[in-house]
Amino acid sequence: FFYRKYKTCALFGCYVAHCQFTSPDGHDAMFVDQFYFNKVLEVQYNSSVGKVVGYTKNGIKVADKLNEMSKCFTMGARIQVIFTKHHSNYLETVSLSFIEPYVWLRSVDAADSRRPSMLVCSAYNFYPKQIKLTWLRDGKQTTTDVTSTEELPNGNWLYQIHSYLEYTPTPEEKISCMVEHASLMKPMIYDWEPSPDSGRDKIAVGAAGLLLGLVFSVAGLIYYKKKSSGERFFLINIK
Repeated sequence: FFYRKYKTCALFGCYVAHCQFTSPDGHDAMFVDQFYFNKVLEVQYNSSVGKVVGYTKNGIKVADKLNEMSKCFTMGARIQVIFTKHHSNYLETVSLSFIEPYVWLRSVDAADSRRPSMLVCSAYNFYPKQIKLTWLRDGKQTTTDVTSTEELPNGNWLYQIHSYLEYTPTPEEKISCMVEHASLMKPMIYDWEPSPDSGRDKIAVGAAGLLLGLVFSVAGLIYYKKKSSGERFFLINIK
C-alpha cells in the first residue's frame, strides 16, 4: 500500500491532494482533491467516482458548475497520471527503506509516592510506522498495568512510541521490553537493569540518617547530663 499527500493553505482556505495505490507502477491509483474553507470540507473530486461532490450549500453550487465542465475531469486525469508516475518510484524506494529504532528502557518516579514504580520503554526514529512493544516479566508477556502511546510522527518521516509499565520491584524478577519492527531481522529484547548506583545511594542515605540520629542522641545525652549536674549543684548551694 502506497500513499502520498500534498497540502497547501492560505488565509482561510486549504487544498489537499491524496494519491493512494497498491501496485508499484501506480496503475490502480485513486486520486482525491479536497478543498476546505474555515476547516470545513466544501468540495471533493474523487477519481474513482469521476465527479465533484459538494458538502456544503456553497460547495454544492461549485460542484454543479465544475461538473458541467468536462475538461476539468480530463485535466484531473492528466494530473493523476503525472502525480502518480512522479511519486510511485519515490514511494516504492521509501517503502523499502527500513530504519531501525533506537530503544531506551528506563525508570521514572511516579507522580504519587503511594503508587508503584514506573518503567518506560521508548523507541525513537524508526520507519515504517508499524511497530510493536511488548513487556515481559520473567520471559512471559504481560499486559497488566501497561499503557502505551500510538506511533507519534517526528515530522521527518520517522516515528516514536512509548510504553509504560507500573511495577513493584521484587527480588530477582526479570523485566524486559520486546521490540518488533520491519527493520529488525528478529524481535529484540531489552532487559531492565537497575542502576547499581541507586542501591549505593540508598545505603548512603540510610547510613547518613543513622549517623545523624546517633549525633543527636549523643548531643541530647550530653545536654541532659549537664542540665542534671547544674540542678544538683544549685540544690547543694541552697543548703
